[in-house]
Amino acid sequence: MSLTMYAATVPTCTRALNNLAAILEKAAAHADARKIAPAVLLNTRLFPDMFPLATQIHIANDIAQGGAARLAGAEVPAFEAKERSLPEWIAATRATIAYLESLKPAQFDGAEDKTITWQTRSSTRNMQGTPYLFNHVLPNVFFHVTTAYDILRQAGLELGKMDFLGRS
Repeated sequence: MSLTMYAATVPTCTRALNNLAAILEKAAAHADARKIAPAVLLNTRLFPDMFPLATQIHIANDIAQGGAARLAGAEVPAFEAKERSLPEWIAATRATIAYLESLKPAQFDGAEDKTITWQTRSSTRNMQGTPYLFNHVLPNVFFHVTTAYDILRQAGLELGKMDFLGRS
């Protein structure tokens, strides 16, 4: 069986986001048990010039759904940048997962050779589908999920490798 663009995109991003949602659920329980205002966790950064947890969650969701939508030839849903509580971030992440799961494998047919165009903060970018997925979408999803994990681990959550990887 050959690797399809759908198989490389949807299950991979869905797994990463499911694990992120589970980590966020642990963060909510941690904050509640230790009487920490969840906003403190959402505004925590690893270093002053890095984005806080809330932004890491936002970008992971936005890149996953935007990347999958572009590869599938679907309209890119807006992922609204706004303040959210931990339960709202968990719900937003679960909604992104539902969106990804709504995409059909046939929508990804030919995506590997399609030119993907998207807007960054400073420019318009173009890439062929395969490098777009493997050199932009997946590394960005993993970077931001990893950074969210790291922020929460540094904040005292008892997390391990299997929280990041999830159970197969």
